[in-house]
Amino acid sequence: MEVATVADAKDVHAIMTAAFSRYKHDPFPTSALQETVASVRKDLQNGELAFFYVEKNERVGMVRCVLKKDYLYFRRLSVLPKMQGKGIAKKILAFLEKEAKRLHLPAIRCKVRKSEPKNIALYESVGYVIIGEEDVEKEHGALPIVVMEKQLN
Repeated sequence: MEVATVADAKDVHAIMTAAFSRYKHDPFPTSALQETVASVRKDLQNGELAFFYVEKNERVGMVRCVLKKDYLYFRRLSVLPKMQGKGIAKKILAFLEKEAKRLHLPAIRCKVRKSEPKNIALYESVGYVIIGEEDVEKEHGALPIVVMEKQLN
């Protein structure tokens, strides 16, 4: 894993956009596709962290996260479409666990679309549980999501 700097905003954005492009025609398009290189840069300047998963000298995965008081919150976990299904997301999640433990945080959290059972199953397979549900207001109505958490020992 490689730490992203503000100067890497273009690569963070490119990987995220490629991974989330499948939502382009979804009735509830992801807000990830509305982000720009400038907005990613601003988030990184304002303290958001980002990490790249690198394979054969190519950045093929990425995750963004924010340190909260009692947990590490991650979002936009992204793997290039050509690299999906090869265990990279699980490797990124394992890295985040180590990072959270290093920072003495007791838990990791994320939010997942309720309509994405494969994503929910991925997180459950490595120990995450659903701790809550909420609706995110979108242009076409409310999008149901689940809040998932993994307690770390």
